[in-house]
Amino acid sequence: MAKVILIAYACDRDDVSETWCSYQWTSRLIQRHDATVLAYNRRSRFGAAREQLHGARVFEWSELPIVERAWGFSSMLKPGYLDFYRRARRLLHRLLREESFDLIHQYEPFAPRYPSPAAGLGVPLILGPVGGGVDTPAGFRNEVEQHMAWYTRLRAFDRFRFRHDPWLRKTYASADLVLGIAPYVQELLAPVPVKRFACMHETGVESLPAAVERAAPTAGHLRLLYVGRIVRTKGVRDAVRALTHVHDLPGVRFDVVGDGDDRAACEAEAGRLGVTDRVTFHGWQPRDVVARFYAEADVFVFPSFREASGTVVIEAMSHGLPLVTAASGGPGYTVGDACGLTVPPHTPEQFAAGIAAAVRTLAADPARVVAMGRAARQRVETEFLWDRKVERMGAIYDEVIARARAARAAA
Repeated sequence: MAKVILIAYACDRDDVSETWCSYQWTSRLIQRHDATVLAYNRRSRFGAAREQLHGARVFEWSELPIVERAWGFSSMLKPGYLDFYRRARRLLHRLLREESFDLIHQYEPFAPRYPSPAAGLGVPLILGPVGGGVDTPAGFRNEVEQHMAWYTRLRAFDRFRFRHDPWLRKTYASADLVLGIAPYVQELLAPVPVKRFACMHETGVESLPAAVERAAPTAGHLRLLYVGRIVRTKGVRDAVRALTHVHDLPGVRFDVVGDGDDRAACEAEAGRLGVTDRVTFHGWQPRDVVARFYAEADVFVFPSFREASGTVVIEAMSHGLPLVTAASGGPGYTVGDACGLTVPPHTPEQFAAGIAAAVRTLAADPARVVAMGRAARQRVETEFLWDRKVERMGAIYDEVIARARAARAAA
């Protein structure tokens, strides 16, 4: 059993997104290792990590009051991280004076723009899985940036910082292993001399849903499904436009489950293009209803063109659906060639035509739809169940620790 320090940052099973995902990693890793956990939760949730993480020594701090009030800004850029960094760095120095540790692992925040308080402390360091920093394709910027909050534009500085920020460069250069959620992360880190890089998705699923015996769709007929937020970067508008390119396939239908600030524009686009009879916007639905949509669909369409990973992609795959995704960021890598088709997003016009071409390819080959769906479910079972992911992480720990010991012995 390795003696490790886990830097979980925000960690709470009752929260969402990164914070929930951080808890999933932490709660499982502490069962397999002698773990000390460093966490930093919202003031209203202070104490959550200590209450939820049984069997681990937990050091937890709360956000500064001004940070919690600016929720959107805080969620995006995490200004409280500077306070966490200072506190965690001080604590790490004290812990390492008093005790010996085999490994430090920081996996949250998941975005790669944050320096680690564990950098350069002489203990083997693993970072990640990290992901983010996906650029908006140039041809989409006019449509996207007019609706962006000002602070989201600051992400454009990420690539600059990997070239010039000494704290960030030291973090990634000193890590014994960097785990990225997809190969694009390695490209993002290209300006830094990273020692080792490997891919691992940051999230997973607890178990597979009940299997659905899917009959091959009738040739020329497909029930397409999208589940998630409807914002411009998710590409729902492009999928609606794609329907105009398959007007000769009246058996193609599109269900959109979710809501967001681009929904009205998508509905208006459907009306303008005359495809309202082929696309239905269902709004947010409870989990049991969403499960029925998965069971009744033939293909999951996820045309998000600025997506770091896409948790819903794994969810759709677990239900045995093939996918059509953008060849940008993480989803295409997650799906792979065996489980779906990818479309490069250069311009809205080209992207819509490409989505339509992918749909046409699948509509003409029902057997391929079934085979891809089976491959998708199998890939989730092999790679994305939480227990499998934590087993793999344990093997990674053993390898990194062994390499560090060998290096010290040879010195």
